[in-house]
Amino acid sequence: METFDAIVLGAGGAGLMCAAVAGQRGRRVVVLDHAPEPGRKILISGGGRCNFTNRDAAADRYLSANPHFAKSALGRYTAADFVALVERHGIAWHEKTLGQLFCDGSARQIVAMLLDEAAAGGVTIRLGAPLGEVGHADGMFTVRHGARTVAAPALVIATGGPSIPKLGASGIAYDLARRFGLKVVEPRPALVPLTLPGDEALFRALSGVATPVVARAGKAAFAEAALFTHRGLSGPAILQVSSYWRHGEAIGIDFRPDAAPGWLVAAKRARPRATLAGALGLPARLAETLAERIGVGELGAASDRALAAAEARLADWRFHPDGTEGFAKAEVTVGGIATAGLSSKTMAARHLPGLYAIGEAVDVTGWLGGYNFQWAWASGWAAAQAL
Repeated sequence: METFDAIVLGAGGAGLMCAAVAGQRGRRVVVLDHAPEPGRKILISGGGRCNFTNRDAAADRYLSANPHFAKSALGRYTAADFVALVERHGIAWHEKTLGQLFCDGSARQIVAMLLDEAAAGGVTIRLGAPLGEVGHADGMFTVRHGARTVAAPALVIATGGPSIPKLGASGIAYDLARRFGLKVVEPRPALVPLTLPGDEALFRALSGVATPVVARAGKAAFAEAALFTHRGLSGPAILQVSSYWRHGEAIGIDFRPDAAPGWLVAAKRARPRATLAGALGLPARLAETLAERIGVGELGAASDRALAAAEARLADWRFHPDGTEGFAKAEVTVGGIATAGLSSKTMAARHLPGLYAIGEAVDVTGWLGGYNFQWAWASGWAAAQAL
């Protein structure tokens, strides 16, 4: 049996970050993963260019049963800190919209950077073998990995959540947490397309049509693009609100978020022969479908009251999703290891010395746009300071 100072389960963003920082602090660290290569979610993110952080990362952009939990880690390891690391490795990057930062080249550069950092800390990385029995006795954790068993006084759960199972994702983090006395907030798919029932099939016929909207679920609202699909709704605005949506609830979409009050009546005065579909300024197929549902043709033939009602409906069009496309299409997971059992400063379990949980495994879920990677870096860094 080999002994280390810390065992990190999971060679994703959070696990590699934690291991690299702890290794460079002089700790002997081993990273174990069943996947054949490290950083698989990093490699597919951002269309292969990795949206590696967001300039606006702050605790109010994250969902958690404890909305304050993420403040400490995010405040101590910031987006600027990660950008400095990226630049130190000579990785060119650019900013897209809404503070989203991407590699100019490939997501593989981020994985290579993390592996180089881990190597600088003397970290041992073992991949491609199943995780077996995980035990704890006499202040030591033991983990079976393939034919080997390793032991350490510290164990870091960095195995992520069940989103995108084709990459090997699973709920092992929750099994380990429960085994060691931590509670789990019920996980559900997040940043995921929504499906529409049969009575809204007309909109599924618009598959491929996208337009800028404001989408709302509960008190959350996001101004980005929505995309109609053959199963329902997707696009950045929909993925964002999906994290807040609950079964049985409606989502609201404002199809003309920049329009001034009374714009349809004004359009009627200016061009009475124009049709509602023509006045909407939306993709033709979508405009025709919305006008058909509203029941207004030529503007001049409609009363001001009817146009005001149409305007109100377009500003808060209600869809009633019957579900999501599930963990298979979810970018991340809402829920996870309950923060009540963890230290917000160190990510350590309060009741069991040496046990830590970081990254997506924890009940902290960011918005779309690099926020979840920043949580991976920050929570991994925080735990590494305590190892």
